[in-house]
Amino acid sequence: MAKNTIAFQGRPGAHSDVACRLAHPYMDTIPCPSFEDVFEKVASGEAELGLVPIENSQAGRVAELHALLPTTNLHFIGEYLHKVQHHLLAPKGAKLEEVKTVYSHPQALMQCRENLVKLGVTREAYPDTAGAAEMVAQLGDKSKGAIASALAAELYGLEIVKKDMQDRNDNTTLFVTISKEEVDPDPERERVLTTLLFSVRNIPAALYKALGGFATNGVNMLKLESYIASTDGGVAQFFVTFEGHPQQKNVKQALEEIGFYCRGIKVLGVYPADTKRFGN
Repeated sequence: MAKNTIAFQGRPGAHSDVACRLAHPYMDTIPCPSFEDVFEKVASGEAELGLVPIENSQAGRVAELHALLPTTNLHFIGEYLHKVQHHLLAPKGAKLEEVKTVYSHPQALMQCRENLVKLGVTREAYPDTAGAAEMVAQLGDKSKGAIASALAAELYGLEIVKKDMQDRNDNTTLFVTISKEEVDPDPERERVLTTLLFSVRNIPAALYKALGGFATNGVNMLKLESYIASTDGGVAQFFVTFEGHPQQKNVKQALEEIGFYCRGIKVLGVYPADTKRFGN
């Protein structure tokens, strides 16, 4: 295994690269062209860990990632809430009013939509933010700009012509760290989260009854999301994150109730919560 390495999707300077450096500052980052490549590098041992985004507070869930979760044998071992700061980058010497076309990942463009509309620029989608910055640097055209990170500006020799282009200052992306090995955090020492996938059985009120187990056992559910997995014949799958460890009595009882009404239950990870989640 490539010790002390962490894989992410995107080019050097991507927001995922920035998140890796902040969440795991002593690890070397490995850029990957796709989320699937991140999972493969971790599964094969080419990278010790991976860091992938689950959702953004403005743009919602990352659909490409959710498609990989039902089949992976990797585990969530941590989470990181990353405050996203998008900047408008342009070639050296460019002025803000000279920039007419802006390139970036569709989610980044969405997160900066209002500010880009105010500038009156043309928006063009690009596969990733850092790649857009690299392209703008190569073109050297002062009318072309990119929405990307400050790290991308540094790596590709661009200037920040307008800082903090995100429409909301609370623009946050939730990342999870993935690993071949599980962790077993102690709920007596830190706040613990559990994430799982499941499908409900074809019986009346199955979802209502399954989720009722969380309420009756006092388990704090933090996220519930449904989506159709192409690998499961059009049956809805549910992605759930709640506070607690499966070995705690109330959580164990809630999971037992889920077992009566659901199938294909898969624990994706039991891991410590980011301290920023609960403000402590």
